[in-house]
Amino acid sequence: MSLHFKSVKLEKGMYSHGGFSKNLEALDPSEQYRGTALEGLDAFQRQLKRFEIHVKGSGSDFVDKFFDSSDSAVLFPEFVARVVRQGLEEDCILPQITATVTNFDGMDYRSIASIPAEEEKVLRRVEAGAEIPQTVIRTQENLVRLHKRGRMLVAPYEAIRYQRLDLFSVTLRQIGSYIGRMHLQDAIDVLRNGDGNQNPAETFATGSAPISGEKGKLSYDALLDFWSRFDPYQMNTLIVGNDLMLEMLRLPEFQNPLTGLNFQGTGALATPLGATLLRTSAMPAGMMIGLDKNYALEQICGSEITVEYDKLIDRQLERAAITSISGFSKLFVDASKVLSV
Repeated sequence: MSLHFKSVKLEKGMYSHGGFSKNLEALDPSEQYRGTALEGLDAFQRQLKRFEIHVKGSGSDFVDKFFDSSDSAVLFPEFVARVVRQGLEEDCILPQITATVTNFDGMDYRSIASIPAEEEKVLRRVEAGAEIPQTVIRTQENLVRLHKRGRMLVAPYEAIRYQRLDLFSVTLRQIGSYIGRMHLQDAIDVLRNGDGNQNPAETFATGSAPISGEKGKLSYDALLDFWSRFDPYQMNTLIVGNDLMLEMLRLPEFQNPLTGLNFQGTGALATPLGATLLRTSAMPAGMMIGLDKNYALEQICGSEITVEYDKLIDRQLERAAITSISGFSKLFVDASKVLSV
C-alpha cells in the first residue's frame, strides 16, 4: 500500500476538472500513508520522490530532470504553479486586510451587503411583545468584475534545461510576487473607490474638519482624529506607502522605546493607536487607508495560479502564460476610510 504512488499513471488530463493536485490526491490519497516514512508528504511530493527529483538546495537537480520520462514531465507544470504560488504568498499582506475569501467559478460576481440606516445603528432595548430590530441583507446592485493577472514565461528550453531547479525557482517566485502585487493594487483600489456599487470609502484630509493639523503634514493628533471616525468599527489596520511610513516613524509618539525595540527586533511596527501598520509601494503617495480588517473587504478567487500545462509538458516555454484570477468586493462601507495628507 505504501508503494502505491510508484504505480500512478500520470497524464495531461489531470490538470483539468479540479486541478492536478486534487486529481492526483484522489488517485493516491495521503491518508493511506499514515504511520509510514511518507507521512507528511502530499501526493505531488511523493511523485517527486518517485522520480528522485530534488527541487531545493545546492544539490537540486537540473530542470531537465523533469523530462527524463513522459510521466515525470507531467509534474513540471504543477512544480511551476507551486513555486509561483509560494512567491505570491511571501510577504503578501492581502490575508491581513481581507475579512473572507470566496472561491468562485466565473468572471462576474454578485456580492451581498448590509447597509443600516442611522436609526438602525442605535442599540435599543427590546420590550416584551415589541418588534425586534431588523438587519437587512441584500445582493449588490452591480456585479463585481474579476481580473486576470499574470506574466508570460519566455525562456527557450535550451536556455534553462541545465539550470538548477533551486535557481529557476527564484525567477518563478518573482513572477508570483509580481502577480500578488497586482492583486494588492486591485484591493487598494476597491477599498478607496468601491467595487462599482456606489460604495467608495469616506475620505478625510488633514487640516480639514474633523481632522486637525495642517494640510500636507502628518501629526499624531490627525491620526487620533482619523481613528475616532471608525466607531462602531475598530481601526485595527493601516495601509501606507513609503512616504507616510517615514513620516510616521519620525513622529515623537512613534519613538517610544518599546515600540522601537519591537520594530528593530522583528521589523513589525504596531502603532500607538493599536493598529497594525502595513507598508506597500502599491499605496498612492500622501494617502493612507484605515480599516477594520474583520468587516471591510471580501476577496473573490476565480482561480489560483494557472499555467499553460500543454506548453510546459511539451517543453514549449517560449510563450507560456502564468495567470491568476481574483477580484474584491466591499462588505461594510464604513469599515474602511481614507486619510489624505
